[in-house]
Amino acid sequence: MQVKPTSAHRTDAFSPGRRARVAYFVSHPIQYQVPLLRRIAAEADIDLETFFFSDLSLRGYADKGFGNVQVKWDIPLLDGYKSSFLPSVREGDSFTFTRPVNYGIHSAITNGNFDAVWLHGYHTLNCLHVMAVARAHDLPVILRSDSALSDRPRSKAKLAAKRVALGSLRAAVRCILSVGTANTEYWRYYLGENFPVFEAPYAVDNDFFQSRCREASASREVLRSELGLEPGRPVFLFASKLQTRKRCIDLVEAYLRLSPAHGVDPHAYLLIIGDGEERAAVEARIQASGCSSIRMLGFKNQGELPRYFDLCDAFILPSSHEPWGLIVNEVMNAGRAVIVSDKVGCKDDLVHHGENGLVFPAKDVDALSSALAAIVEDPGLAARLGQNSLKTIAHFSFEENVAGLRQALAHCIPGFRA
Repeated sequence: MQVKPTSAHRTDAFSPGRRARVAYFVSHPIQYQVPLLRRIAAEADIDLETFFFSDLSLRGYADKGFGNVQVKWDIPLLDGYKSSFLPSVREGDSFTFTRPVNYGIHSAITNGNFDAVWLHGYHTLNCLHVMAVARAHDLPVILRSDSALSDRPRSKAKLAAKRVALGSLRAAVRCILSVGTANTEYWRYYLGENFPVFEAPYAVDNDFFQSRCREASASREVLRSELGLEPGRPVFLFASKLQTRKRCIDLVEAYLRLSPAHGVDPHAYLLIIGDGEERAAVEARIQASGCSSIRMLGFKNQGELPRYFDLCDAFILPSSHEPWGLIVNEVMNAGRAVIVSDKVGCKDDLVHHGENGLVFPAKDVDALSSALAAIVEDPGLAARLGQNSLKTIAHFSFEENVAGLRQALAHCIPGFRA
């Protein structure tokens, strides 16, 4: 049945001088996305309006992933773009399929005179509601998520069932914004090789992190002294939630294997930033080892991290399941070597083994220890890899994101130019 146009959908042809009205629906103000939303707001022919399902990141919350540490981000989350919060009938301090549940989605879409809907995620009741309303009003939906096939084991039966379930998205979604290679493979598998996919790779505010890291370099030795680190010894850094899937315990084990003899510390330091469910196990292993060259530094806010990025020689993310790993983008802006497992989603796009970093099989402690040893044994290796990291990350910026969004809009809105 052909749906008659309503006030939700412009019927006039897109013409020069008119701005494309885009409704963006996302769970909450996300610190990584905010600078991108500001950047899109600067586009002369895109009128973006963001609708949040929750204000969780604004009011502060006990993050279970960080071991219930009270988290409140130290950057402005609402400045520089148009946004509003949808009223909720079911709020909370976590996100699930049915939490939060919002109302006002229908009126937001029908009263907004939009040309397209951009939706982040598809796996909640709110997301399904957005897609249903948009479809009812013949509005094209652009979908973005960071899903990947290789992030965790799946049985053939589960893959087949999910393929049938996600196949229904072909009727509800006009095109996909892909965050990277693994994400594109995911959508090609579930929606078909010919389904429209446009690249909008995950990015961070490169200018912000490069500027902060340059500032931090001036006080690098001050931080080294604060932490009690001797000059001339390589510094390894882990910065993430201390969850089991992040495998920080593997990193500790791999690091301890660098010891030249029992009771002798490795000729390096390991800094661990973060908190969470695995902290007690990590601390117990460090204590049992008698090692004095590992520093547990707790949770650090985003604005504090560049000091540690600048200080380290190599950053390690050993996760057994990581959809992307935006922390890798951040540290690459400091021009640092990165060591990641083959289960970290960004590895196919950001980490080129032997060029700007090293990739090892997840949970393979021996392989991880060998990667650490390579940095320790070759004093110039980390610097060479780090220089290439800075070159690589230049191609993963908000400019690529804006270009991908414009291509998606051109696909969805007749007359809009990419």
